[in-house]
Amino acid sequence: IVDYNPDDSRLAEIRPVHRQYLAGLHAKGNLAISGPFTEGGGALIVLEAGSKEEAEAMYQADPFTTGGVFLSHMIRPWNPIFINRNILPE
Repeated sequence: IVDYNPDDSRLAEIRPVHRQYLAGLHAKGNLAISGPFTEGGGALIVLEAGSKEEAEAMYQADPFTTGGVFLSHMIRPWNPIFINRNILPE
């Protein structure tokens, strides 16, 4: 879970590189799902990682992190039990 200010002027500038970075993670099988929250700032980014440290490294390499857009984050290991893949867009 990441937090950012939706009014940050750097969002539009850095977003294309951020999305390219996420697309690369997705292509390598490291990104399960991601997207911004519909109210306020912030987003949910679900990573496939071997450890919390590996997930942290992916977060630290994100252009929104290096560009100072992300204000804070929380990494929590998760064990999904039910997944409805029919409702998830490609």
